[in-house]
Amino acid sequence: MTYEKYLKLASKRAISLNKEPEAIKLLMLELSNKSGAEFLAAFKDEIDEELIKVYDQAIDKYLINNYPVQYILGYSYFYGNKMKVDERVLIPRRETEELVAYVLSYYDEMFDNKAVNICDIGTGSGNIIVALKAEEPSFNAYASDISEEAISVAKENAKNNNVDVKFLVGNMVDPLKELNIKFDIVVSNPPYIPSDEFVEDIVKDNEPNIALFGGVDGMFFYEEIFKNIKPLLNDKAFLAFEHSFSKKQAMIDLAKKYFPNAEIISIKDMQDKDRFTIVKIN
Repeated sequence: MTYEKYLKLASKRAISLNKEPEAIKLLMLELSNKSGAEFLAAFKDEIDEELIKVYDQAIDKYLINNYPVQYILGYSYFYGNKMKVDERVLIPRRETEELVAYVLSYYDEMFDNKAVNICDIGTGSGNIIVALKAEEPSFNAYASDISEEAISVAKENAKNNNVDVKFLVGNMVDPLKELNIKFDIVVSNPPYIPSDEFVEDIVKDNEPNIALFGGVDGMFFYEEIFKNIKPLLNDKAFLAFEHSFSKKQAMIDLAKKYFPNAEIISIKDMQDKDRFTIVKIN
């Protein structure tokens, strides 16, 4: 069995089960321990029998057990960094990479490469703060999460990507209050799915629900941050959020309620959906 033939057969099987054939290709590539170029060069080669067994087991987990590819592999790539992921943390989404890019952009605009204090509230796997610290080593980086298990994963990701982040266990802003410092940048991608909204089984049945659902309207955690963060901010600061595309106006209203003099910027993601809100305080 060649790589090419195996991929064709497995992809056809995936399509018949309404699954993504691209996931099959990703599994084969990553589990082959080859680079992309090496994998393509070996396309006509026979697959080792032991590797076929590994492929069969992994693909059955995805197709039959409805198990996410990232959990099968044990990692995901985020903003150029390899991040450990398992059932203790949410799988990083591609749109969240855009949030990282916007934070870096507004940091350059507002602080001109000066050292600043930055915190990530509800950090999960640590993907956001690890990516930000990797891009800007001068950041004094902090992150909080209510889940000790999630923080354990985040610490591994910081270590594996050679960045220094202070991780704190606690509910949203609460552990940050004990630091006795003020922040220049606050970033958060908290749970924001309304509790009664439909969620695909592969997500709902595998990823931690505590990291998915944000109350009846999906806005609970944003309000928690807004109403508690002000004493922890420097006079010049900005907050950056990812949120549901349907919550643009709700985010604007919340920001105006707690920071009436701030500049509020709504940003669409690459799918042209209202996904990010920046709150600039001067």
